[in-house]
Amino acid sequence: MIDLHTHSTASDGSCTPERVVDLALQLGLSALALTDHDTLDGVAAARARCAGSSLSFYAGVEIEIDREAAVEPPAGVTPRSSQSSGEFHLLGLGLSEHRQELEEALERLRQARHARNVRMVEKLQKDGVPISMQELTEIAGGKVVSRAHFARLFVRKKIVNSIDAAFSRLIGKGQTYYEPRACLALREAALLIHRAGGIAVVAHPISLGLKGPELRQFLSSCKDQGVDGLEVWHPNHRLAECRQFQRLAKGLGLLVTGGSDFHGEHMPQRKLGRATAGRMIPDELLASLPLHRLPG
Repeated sequence: MIDLHTHSTASDGSCTPERVVDLALQLGLSALALTDHDTLDGVAAARARCAGSSLSFYAGVEIEIDREAAVEPPAGVTPRSSQSSGEFHLLGLGLSEHRQELEEALERLRQARHARNVRMVEKLQKDGVPISMQELTEIAGGKVVSRAHFARLFVRKKIVNSIDAAFSRLIGKGQTYYEPRACLALREAALLIHRAGGIAVVAHPISLGLKGPELRQFLSSCKDQGVDGLEVWHPNHRLAECRQFQRLAKGLGLLVTGGSDFHGEHMPQRKLGRATAGRMIPDELLASLPLHRLPG
């Protein structure tokens, strides 16, 4: 059992990097990738915790890409209005220790994220919603404050009754308090990941909001811009969708990966090493992936 998509307190997870490793060891995982949003801050601690254990550790990161700017729609195809809510996340997996260019780009992304957060707070305060950057920073505990931290604060203050409601009513894409932020171009992000020794993988493709020929065309264009793989196995995918994505990846010559998108107690339904309907993410996936394992 493996897991190539997890989050820690370095971004929006509830477990420290060390705790994520401890849980992986307790569950008998053979391989783990830590993929926090816009940061590699948790990698050193997780790697140190893995040292001398049976767990293979891979440094990773999750980066948001501007979906609309990533790929032009196919000729003759008019994008559906519902697609405007789609989001594009890219995983960098198996990063080596030589990743200065990527680290510098991630710092720029964190600055853009902070600027976005300030705009969101200002809009909320203007409408009388009692929220502050200080409160968000305290909830986050690290350098990265995400929309997930906004959602948790809303729930704590009883502004909404669930994290899902916070996104669907307030801060999800297209909602009143959503604010876009600067993102890396897909080609640049894939190049930086490759220069850092990793592979570039489209995360949870269901979130793209594309289907059929549009999805295939989109992923084909992504491959042309440096994308190596597709996260086929993910808790948000139904089993039929996983199988569809696997066929699609094979047809396009993309690598197949899987991850739980683990966030700890913030998303208790997501379990390490498990994807669709609680299915284990099999070790066999790892054999076909050219991942750089950090020495322990």
